[in-house]
Amino acid sequence: MPQKVLLLASVGNVSPTLLKELEEPLTTHMGLSVVVSKVALQRPDYAFNKDRAQYHCNAIMRRLVTLLEPGQSLVLGVTDVDLFVPDSAFVLGEADRESRSAVVSLLRLRPGADADQLRRRVQVEAVHQAGHLQGLSYCEDPRCVMFLAQTPLDCDRKQLGLCNVCRNELAKLTR
Repeated sequence: MPQKVLLLASVGNVSPTLLKELEEPLTTHMGLSVVVSKVALQRPDYAFNKDRAQYHCNAIMRRLVTLLEPGQSLVLGVTDVDLFVPDSAFVLGEADRESRSAVVSLLRLRPGADADQLRRRVQVEAVHQAGHLQGLSYCEDPRCVMFLAQTPLDCDRKQLGLCNVCRNELAKLTR
């Protein structure tokens, strides 16, 4: 089966260097071919909810899908704004398999982090969302990248890779 191509895109004020630093973990741990988008989306004011003072993930993901070009099967956006879905106070990221899009936010991953720690946290969340895009569910192992992180410390505890159960499941899904 040919390798799926994941498009990485910045949404708002995200460094192109940070996007490049996501390529290797996504390729190594998810088996994806990664391309960084030449197009950067502006700050997602269209997704802002003034009652919550946060940005709705689904609106951002709908915009990300429009960046996909022929041969690219998935898109992952990285943003610097605070994200939400209706049933949660906030999310670190969100993925929608049906639309083949995901988004990760730097905002709640930053507190207490130096540059290296922030880079690793974003890598963990990007790999996690890419796992969902490929069909993986949450994992109960707090060290597995597919464990649901609700705080930056949860990200710090997680490995960049999959546990054996999730690795086997990904192998089945990508056959």
